[in-house]
Amino acid sequence: MPYPPPSRALPGPRRRTLLASAAGAALLAGCSPASDDPDGGTGGSPSLAERARARAARDSEGLVGRYDAVLAAHPALEGLVAPLRAEAARHVEAFGGGASGASPSASPSGSGSPSPSASAPVPAVPSDERDALAELAAAERTLADQRAKTLLEMPGELARLLASVAAAGAAHAFLLTEGAK
Repeated sequence: MPYPPPSRALPGPRRRTLLASAAGAALLAGCSPASDDPDGGTGGSPSLAERARARAARDSEGLVGRYDAVLAAHPALEGLVAPLRAEAARHVEAFGGGASGASPSASPSGSGSPSPSASAPVPAVPSDERDALAELAAAERTLADQRAKTLLEMPGELARLLASVAAAGAAHAFLLTEGAK
């Protein structure tokens, strides 16, 4: 049985070549020197970056407040929750925040009362430890997702910081979820 004749290839670039060229152009455009401009460059105005940084600091302060509330309600969780709280407090500092109660040296359970962020009220902590950890994990996951979306609009250094903190938040959510099992 004879093989069918090969199809006639149309002159010009192949689809694969066009796709590779388009992908390469997109990468080159994304890696332009302007994207690393700390003052904003093409990624956004300095005021947009400053507002995003301030919001990220407030969000991290709110998360520290949640951790404090859980530690006050469930001191037995300190081994799991305290290191994650300390990381969240370092995130506040990295974004330029520094409210009292967000410092890593503050004792999360020593004062007897949590020190929530002034930017958002901390919800009531569930009486069950597993539920409290699940709510913390959900808060970390939500904030990590929000930061991952925001970083696409930010200039170089701030985008890298948001990406790093979002990744840490996702890891915290995983650890808290595993701790609740």
